[in-house]
Amino acid sequence: MRQTTASRPSLLRHPDFLKLWTAQTISVFGSQISLLAVPLVAVLILDATPFEVALLGTIEFLPFILFTLPAGAWVDRLRRRPIMIVGDLGRAAALASIPVSYGLGDLSIWQLYVVGFITGTLTVFFDVANQSYLPSIVDRDQLVEGNSKLQVSQSAALIAGPGAAGLLIGALKAPIAIAIDSLSFVASAFFVFLIRRPEPLVEHPADAASANRPSIVTEVRQGLAFVVGNGSLRAIAAGTSVSNLFGSIGQGILIVYLAGDRYLALPPEQIGLVFALGNIGALVGALFANRLAGWFGLGPTIIGSLFLGSFNPLLVALAPRELPIPFLIAAGLTGGLSVMIYNINQVSFRQAICPPRMQGRMNATMRFLVWGTMPIGSLIGGVLANIIGVHETIWLAAILGLTPAIFPLLSPVRTLREMPAPVSDDPDREAAAGAPA
Repeated sequence: MRQTTASRPSLLRHPDFLKLWTAQTISVFGSQISLLAVPLVAVLILDATPFEVALLGTIEFLPFILFTLPAGAWVDRLRRRPIMIVGDLGRAAALASIPVSYGLGDLSIWQLYVVGFITGTLTVFFDVANQSYLPSIVDRDQLVEGNSKLQVSQSAALIAGPGAAGLLIGALKAPIAIAIDSLSFVASAFFVFLIRRPEPLVEHPADAASANRPSIVTEVRQGLAFVVGNGSLRAIAAGTSVSNLFGSIGQGILIVYLAGDRYLALPPEQIGLVFALGNIGALVGALFANRLAGWFGLGPTIIGSLFLGSFNPLLVALAPRELPIPFLIAAGLTGGLSVMIYNINQVSFRQAICPPRMQGRMNATMRFLVWGTMPIGSLIGGVLANIIGVHETIWLAAILGLTPAIFPLLSPVRTLREMPAPVSDDPDREAAAGAPA
């Protein structure tokens, strides 16, 4: 007999979910090291210009423009767990090349670009598979609980990770600290490998009819049509895309602004501490995301959290050189709180209204739309920093960043009150979910 939601045990007793949770916790903890260490290698060791540092972000996120849509169609044809394992091990190998080259005295900005492109490409496939994999190991009415727990864990790692990263970078130098992130990807792959719940291939209707499957191009178009044809998904994609575009203008040169001698001139330990304390907001957001949606309604919570996040870059721009740390911590608290509340609710909403056999393409389309703007923003930020100045560019990004919440506010999202019932693979229900809302 199928258990009801009320009688179902917590996911804390779900062994395969716990393995996935552990893998992601280790991975995101380690990633905080490279998030800080790689640009610091460029700034402090290779003496890169603001444009060269911004180009790192552009190259890392460029694969989200190039490969995300075909990755979604490909992921929907294969089991997701092996893709995640290969993605973890590939990123481990790419990152390990940085400390090796540093030890040999042969490290250059071009190697950082190559590593960024490789890790970005593998992240595309990993993330599409990862977001599509959770519905395979937990029941669909446990998606919010599962996403919340994953985000709580991620938030805790975001708090501890930057502080530890700053200390490691200060004590061991940035290239050596990156080696630890490489090992974290190996550990993540190991725990994903331990998951034992069978993951059957999602059957395509063409398989049941003994017909040929549509081409990759056709399936990519189906994923685009599903997202663009749904008013709520379309607005969420637009708001997130614009937020990431303007946010990346400032984010691409943030380390230059924080660590550069001409700007705030913070040492790695203080930068790590700022990130760690600011990420407490992410933990609070992950803990209360579900409750807030219950109190205020799903749509208002999505819109309100996106608007709240627009104050993060303003606080960074306002930070004075004489006393920047309180402003930077406040920016991190605001940004982390809003991002977690927003992501948990809108990702769970997306997963609930999408039939299982479309999960890969839906998530890939959303990734393409919302992360594809990030390399563009980073490139714009680098160019503007060289033309009008680093601080001036951060101010411009902050002002433009006040606009993204307009998109869901003027859409059906504002009328959402409760999480929709999960959608099955029934063609009629799929058509209804993909119709304009």
